Amino acid sequence: MLTRRSFLAAGLAAPAAAKRNPRDVRIDTVSMSEESYLYRTPIKFGGTVVDRVTLLNVEVAVRDRAGRTARGFGSMPLGNVWSFPSKTLSYDQTLAAMQELAKKLRTITAECREFGHPVELNFLMEPEWLKAAGGAVPKLCALVTGSPFDAAIHDAYGKLHGHSVYRCYTREFLREDLGRYLGAEFKGEFLDRYVMPEPKPSMPLYHLVGAVDPIVEADIVKKVGDGLPETLPQWIEFNGLTHLKIKLNGDNLEWDRDRILKVDRAASETMARRGTRQWFYSLDFNEKCPNVEYLLGMLRQVKERSAAGFDRIQYVEQPTARDLRANRQNVMHEASKLRPVVIDESLTDLESLVLAREMGYTGAALKACKGQSQALLMAAAAQRWKMFLCVQDLTCAGASLIHSAGLAAHVPGVAAIEGNSRQYVPAANKAWEAKFPGIFEIKDGSMRTGVLTGPGLGAVA
Repeated sequence: MLTRRSFLAAGLAAPAAAKRNPRDVRIDTVSMSEESYLYRTPIKFGGTVVDRVTLLNVEVAVRDRAGRTARGFGSMPLGNVWSFPSKTLSYDQTLAAMQELAKKLRTITAECREFGHPVELNFLMEPEWLKAAGGAVPKLCALVTGSPFDAAIHDAYGKLHGHSVYRCYTREFLREDLGRYLGAEFKGEFLDRYVMPEPKPSMPLYHLVGAVDPIVEADIVKKVGDGLPETLPQWIEFNGLTHLKIKLNGDNLEWDRDRILKVDRAASETMARRGTRQWFYSLDFNEKCPNVEYLLGMLRQVKERSAAGFDRIQYVEQPTARDLRANRQNVMHEASKLRPVVIDESLTDLESLVLAREMGYTGAALKACKGQSQALLMAAAAQRWKMFLCVQDLTCAGASLIHSAGLAAHVPGVAAIEGNSRQYVPAANKAWEAKFPGIFEIKDGSMRTGVLTGPGLGAVA
């Protein structure tokens, strides 16, 4: 087993000797733009209510050693509330910090003159991206800002070679083994062992039940009135849902317990009416639980009041503070005996994954918003260590949802995918719905991810 100490001693940042590959590319040009949308209804997480989103769109042109060129596209929400929480800075200030950082990352990316595979190029550039962020912007926030640049490079690479980029993670394309990126334990192993070249045909969709979302009709303060569902039973009927992600507050045990039970009652009544016999929940505290005892007590009370509801809990997302080193007392060993406990906000590199395992976490949340390269590498490590895997959302819309869905569909062990832009910001999906109806139109509780076989990341900008 790789421990955090052996990880630190391994010197993983030391670059391996370059291996010239005719399939390598280098970056020619980089451009970026933004789109902003108001949410249809607000969403609450981490104690903050959010009602808008800004998408960062990046276009990259790459060139191979023979001079052939291709263009790639990447997009990601600038999720500043999630990636850059602050008690002193406003929403506009943290968003502005990400926008300013994006300009620096564009310059760094455009100035990279090395040839390589997208994973190799990210390995070279990410340290420079993090330096550009300095101490003012958290590492997680820097990864989110850099993710559309990384995505655009992967997209361009696949398009240049005429393949889905998921067919471009074999040693034919990426000659370096995983030892370069994940340490000696992975020497001699290659990324294609942990990534499927073809997508799963379909995947269940996790629907978000936000902390301020109405569950039943009596909860509605003011109807949106746009023709979309407004209560949980309506959403279940509309999309044929079988997977529900429940946002919780983490600072009021009774409220959290009762929220789960209320969702369970509403879901049970609707599922019975539909003839659905099996469905699942995930619990997301956005790291707000004060300690693991809070989580254990809440789960115990849920089980006492609804054994069937407790049995439907598939996993728990990171319940306590994201700074693992500063909160070593928040071990998850006992909680993980009950359900997989997944590291999310804390997962910013391999070292954090190693530390999380030491602290009792048994699962990892992969996110396209942390970068395609990192998500694939973390997926490889987590699979080798037999961890529970899920792919989580950042209210990804349009191309970013296609990217996230593709990631989930190509990583073995990921059983479901989260996608809530259809609930909160459907306007951002409009331009994409006709091209990818299987992704944006949910009728049987699932995304039809088998359609994601196009070149690059599968989204045509």
